[in-house]
Amino acid sequence: MVSNDSRPRIGITTYLEPTTWGIWQREAAILPRVYLDAVAAAGGTPILLPPVGTDVTVLDVLDGLVVSGGCDVDPAAYGEDAHPETVDTRPGRDEHERVLIHGALERDLPLLAVCRGLQMLNVTLGGTLHQHLPDVIAGDDHRGGPGVFASTEIKVEPDSLAGRILGDRATGSCYHHQALDVVAPGLRVTARSGDGTIEAAEVDGHDFALGVQWHPEETPEDLRLFTALIRSTQ
Repeated sequence: MVSNDSRPRIGITTYLEPTTWGIWQREAAILPRVYLDAVAAAGGTPILLPPVGTDVTVLDVLDGLVVSGGCDVDPAAYGEDAHPETVDTRPGRDEHERVLIHGALERDLPLLAVCRGLQMLNVTLGGTLHQHLPDVIAGDDHRGGPGVFASTEIKVEPDSLAGRILGDRATGSCYHHQALDVVAPGLRVTARSGDGTIEAAEVDGHDFALGVQWHPEETPEDLRLFTALIRSTQ
């Protein structure tokens, strides 16, 4: 808990990727700026958490945690072989985020998990994933072309944290081909899209432990989820 004259410190997970800037081409810890802007605009101070030297005690100096989106979760983490479309995984990042998620829940630290973050939340607690949604639903409507977000309409359970923040319906930007399959014990589904895809889930017994399958950081005119995260720290 922070004092009234401080901006809450919000950790955001990052990822390691080959990166180019100026004359340099090196592996770097990166994160799309939209996450930083969303946290800052909602009233927080973003703190980047790279998947190197993971130490769960870093959570003791934070007021909240955002688990960001990104590549596929390694299916070995939930006991499955890789689907042919599961080609871009980062087991080291999975373990980094698993440690931080467990630590955040143990501390009852406010937690917002985005897209892959929701999937990691489910897997961390014992759930599984659909590795390729087009095998389960008709079409590939949860992502546009390469690097292009799709739009999804979401029905939210009113008697839920997501419902109190968003009301009974929401529209989100999405880009994913995986989604929750078997829901982990203690995780309550609180939103779905029209085709039945799980769009939000919350951890029982916690004031703010919410995962969403869409990307709220991509809609800067609607900061309700980030604002709620910040308020939950105060």
